[in-house]
Amino acid sequence: MKSTFRRLSRFVSRGLAGGGVIALTCAFCPGAQAQTLGPLAQVAAGDPFSGCTADQVHAQETAFGSILFPATSIEPWVAADPTSPSRLLVGHQQDRWDDGGSRGNVGVVSNDAGTTWTNSIPSGVTDCTGGKFARASDPWVDFAQNGTAFFLSLVVDPMKPTTPFGARNSGMLVSRSADHGATWQPPVTLIRSNSPHVLNDKDSLTADPTANGYVYAVWDQLSVFPPTKDGAQLLAENDGVAIARELRNATAGGAPVFKFNFTGPSFFSRSTDNGVTWSTAAPIYQPGTNAQTIDNIVRVLPDGTLLDLFTAINVTPSGLSIGYIKSTDKGVSWSGPAFASDIAVVGVVTPDTGQPIRDASILYSVAVNPVTGAIYLAWQDDRFLTAKCNTAPESKIDGIAFSQSDDGGATWSTPVMINKTPANAANPCRQQAFIPAVVASGDGKTIVVTYYDFRNDTNTPAGFEGTDYFALFCSTSTACTNAVNWGHEQQLTTASFNILDAPVVRGHFLGDYMGLAASGSTTVYPVFGIATGPNVTAELTRQISLP
Repeated sequence: MKSTFRRLSRFVSRGLAGGGVIALTCAFCPGAQAQTLGPLAQVAAGDPFSGCTADQVHAQETAFGSILFPATSIEPWVAADPTSPSRLLVGHQQDRWDDGGSRGNVGVVSNDAGTTWTNSIPSGVTDCTGGKFARASDPWVDFAQNGTAFFLSLVVDPMKPTTPFGARNSGMLVSRSADHGATWQPPVTLIRSNSPHVLNDKDSLTADPTANGYVYAVWDQLSVFPPTKDGAQLLAENDGVAIARELRNATAGGAPVFKFNFTGPSFFSRSTDNGVTWSTAAPIYQPGTNAQTIDNIVRVLPDGTLLDLFTAINVTPSGLSIGYIKSTDKGVSWSGPAFASDIAVVGVVTPDTGQPIRDASILYSVAVNPVTGAIYLAWQDDRFLTAKCNTAPESKIDGIAFSQSDDGGATWSTPVMINKTPANAANPCRQQAFIPAVVASGDGKTIVVTYYDFRNDTNTPAGFEGTDYFALFCSTSTACTNAVNWGHEQQLTTASFNILDAPVVRGHFLGDYMGLAASGSTTVYPVFGIATGPNVTAELTRQISLP
């Protein structure tokens, strides 16, 4: 399967004809000449699992009350091959379920800088790819310095919410490709848990850019105790982010309202031979009882130091913080926790009808400058604006927060709001910005942040809530800790899409994260989702060339 810009143009034309998208002009594009945008290209098209019967969709719908969204490409992550800057690998969920996971994680490869794409699906993961699990989630891909490719998948078998005890499988599988993502070797199991009271969740994988052969996988393992029916029912939701938000809300006032306790340590496994073998998975940070981590991500500083960053829930007085632990020996030992910033957030709603968006409101994005070693964080935060949504009075306005550390995480700059979403007195909900991603260019001279907002949701018909995707830039020759130095905003979508068409997975859902990768010295590739029709999504990319 190949997808080209020509095919995307036909897709956009059909959307315009059917009222699926609305053309727009850029509302805020100062200094747009500083970057060059390539043509918009569709990353994935069609449904590679449309003919699969192995996972017994109807049986899952009947047994669990699950709703399947076929032809959905959800939650992309992208990596660029260091040995060939025009080669890109994207992993995404294919055919999402409403109660957690998808029919399988799919890989797609481009050898021409994102112009055309070909499916490259790791085998042996879910039923639809010859594996033993019903569902997969949280796709994460990366390349080693020699071009070896990796694809990490969370796998899970759903469980009836009414089942108090019994088997329930969840685990982490990593697939390896010795030919730059063209084909995949059988996956290696990093961990497998067989309990209704344990869920492995929210994984990431990092190939060490300073030491070829070293690869790191991290995730959280949420468990409830003592074994109770209520605890099993909670984890039967199959969706770690949704569960984390529920646990956070239940404990925000102090003592938990549940009849059980929980914990969610950070788990770690590493390879020293480019993914051929892996160490036994083990916890590297224990947050304590009725506390957890989520969104564990390893980043490597230029001197080889590892940071495992995470969202810490009920660990600090604020209840929600971005924390990290550090290793100076490639993951053999780890420091105690330190904390970069609190997160103040409620979440995003649609601007006209107040429907919830499944956003990144307890998560974050992180990047390291490959030249200077500066660490960059971006996340949703509502501390900056006092306005509230007209359609959901309890909701404040999320902006995109940015903070950086120039000393390996010892100190952090005061968070600032950097998104350029214009004020909207008539409907402050249109000022919301969400699901940020951050990356540093290969030459270390530019920081790029991407995000969605609703600024163009004006004069739209009932039932259409216009949404677009933007990129924002800061030169590291200036103080990027000052919001005024962020600019040259570029709108990456060419037409607004209707966020109400995105499938409802605890809110309208395109993914907990979006992909953003640097390739070479001055090229960046965002990969992001849009809704193309009712309960149908697609993923798009375009090359951004930096000055």
